[in-house]
Amino acid sequence: MQIREMISTHPQAGGNMSDALLACIEACYGCAQICTSCADACLAEDSVADLRQCIRLDLDCADICIAAGAMASRRTGTNDIALRATIEACARACAICAEECERHAQMHEHCRICARVCRDCEAACRGALAQVH
Repeated sequence: MQIREMISTHPQAGGNMSDALLACIEACYGCAQICTSCADACLAEDSVADLRQCIRLDLDCADICIAAGAMASRRTGTNDIALRATIEACARACAICAEECERHAQMHEHCRICARVCRDCEAACRGALAQVH
């Protein structure tokens, strides 16, 4: 992603953003894509009825990842309380989604991949929290 390049052009931010927050933004957007793709793959499985909760958690995780990525990308003004709460919620949603996908990982490769990406995003979110005051 080109988030670092874009932030560097911001007239007020002047490129000032921690590496941890940049990694969080990238992880959030990547996780949103993977979760959306996993939900779609689950819908295509013959055992779709057994994957309803996985689909729900995939889509919930994708939504909160998009919100966290978007909020963290904004550099004009501040809303650190809401940003911190959103990143915390994102980390939690990623953990919950990963747990569910791990239950299906032996049977479905897309769930294995999704679980790994969710764990990575969870870690990136937790790493960014130290940078949001």
